[in-house]
Amino acid sequence: MSSAKLELRLREYAEWEINAFLWISLITVTLVLLQKVVKLFRLRHHARKIPGPPCSSFYGHCPLLSTQSLTEVLAESHEKYGSVVKLWLGPTKLLVSIKEPALIKEMLSKAEDKPPLTGRAFRLAFGQSSLFASTFDRVEKRRVTLSTELNGRLLERGKVIPARVVDCLMERIRDILGKGNISCKMISQHMAFSLLGATIFGDEFFAWSKATVYEELFMTIAKDACFWASYSVTPFWKRGFWRYQRLCEKLKCLTQDIIQQCQRNCKLISGMDHNFDNETAYKRMEAALGGSSSFDALVSQEPSGYLQAREEPCRNIMGVMFHGYLTTAGLVGNILARLATHQDIQEKIYSEIIMARKGLGEKDQQSVDNMLLLLATIYESARLLPAGPFLQRCSLKHDLTLKSGVTIPAGTVLVVPIQLVQMDNCSWGIDASQFNPYRFLSKKGRQCDQLGNISSTGNAEEYVDPRQSSFVLNDPNNNAAFLPFGSGSRACVGQKYVTQGIATLFASLLERYEIRLQPGSEKNPKPTVNNCVFQLLPCPEIDFVERVS
Repeated sequence: MSSAKLELRLREYAEWEINAFLWISLITVTLVLLQKVVKLFRLRHHARKIPGPPCSSFYGHCPLLSTQSLTEVLAESHEKYGSVVKLWLGPTKLLVSIKEPALIKEMLSKAEDKPPLTGRAFRLAFGQSSLFASTFDRVEKRRVTLSTELNGRLLERGKVIPARVVDCLMERIRDILGKGNISCKMISQHMAFSLLGATIFGDEFFAWSKATVYEELFMTIAKDACFWASYSVTPFWKRGFWRYQRLCEKLKCLTQDIIQQCQRNCKLISGMDHNFDNETAYKRMEAALGGSSSFDALVSQEPSGYLQAREEPCRNIMGVMFHGYLTTAGLVGNILARLATHQDIQEKIYSEIIMARKGLGEKDQQSVDNMLLLLATIYESARLLPAGPFLQRCSLKHDLTLKSGVTIPAGTVLVVPIQLVQMDNCSWGIDASQFNPYRFLSKKGRQCDQLGNISSTGNAEEYVDPRQSSFVLNDPNNNAAFLPFGSGSRACVGQKYVTQGIATLFASLLERYEIRLQPGSEKNPKPTVNNCVFQLLPCPEIDFVERVS
């Protein structure tokens, strides 16, 4: 065969291969596009049966959301279309909002997954964590372990920690007063961080020389996390993003430093290799920390006992600190502002603290089980100012059919507008927008009353001694409209611990100090309700006045 014919054959063969590759690519792309088209039509067909405002654009309700906040849009939509409404966030992005408490409870029990982009702020800062994955089957076992840990021996330890936190807080306040005034936000951040740090790392956290730097760094990262997560594509081209990443790496190093500090103080790991991927090292770390930390729940381990190769275990620790700090600081700040502006409530809480203290032998321990008004104040503060405006859920694999007959397609973003639900007059009475902790108290023999129907007017003056009074504390979780800690399988695992920890913290604080507004702060406007949307409390400047024993 001549070279010319061979060259021609090779050229024909190359052309045939290229044509075959192009045909295969075309068929593949066509099939993928057809699947997307079928999925789009299927989504549109199912969504057609869900009520909601008309959408004139193929790209969804973006123009509507650009002029109003999502909460305001949902408030108007629920008022017009009922308890279940839909919004299109894009051609294939469907959002369904549910407001009726009974349907909310059903949805939260069935929809166990989170939307895929949930927690992006945390992942950008610290990387992947097995505690906050989207699919429920990946986090179920660790959530159970963490819940057992938080509600077990850490809950017992939490009765002693707040006394140390108050001492640390007063030192910080004296330093701040030398430079200027103190606000609820500033104090609440420090209180929340100290409480979480002492819970996770033990008493060594108070003696750690880098604790102040660690706190300031954590606050900086928490403040910037949502900004960088708002980019749809990770902004690698931004110089500020790389500065943010360096701060996150520094925080990881400090987290490892406090772990090692705890180990050295316990004198159980002298000469230990600092390899954090070593299973034996973690077992020794757990033994070193004994009953003063929750590492056995936070360290990520497979059922076989080996650490995941891609996951740095301290990310789980930072995850609990990150999420716990943001939510706890908001709740503590709200309670501080409420107590400062409601001196009558504060004095009644102080009276029940003194009553509850009688008979307790240990000076630093607090028993908050009999402090009914204090616990009710925490619940009411959480109701009026939840950690976020929405609860987000998703059923990633299966369609969700509610008892009302509505079928929600798989992959739909399901939201519960917490602000609307927890400010609804139908669930909480005509004073739903007002601060009224007595709504969580009822007279003995009437525990079955609806929480929202308990009036505050008569109870306030009658309340004297919680151990001898005729009132009992209603379980807020019996009301499906109480959602600051979520509900269902993805409910906050630390609800009991957070409630008890904050109650014990305020019992220790109010026993020794009175919270007052600084002169001039009384003129701050009170929170209002606009179109069923709760306006956040102002951040008043406060004083701590030592009580005369």
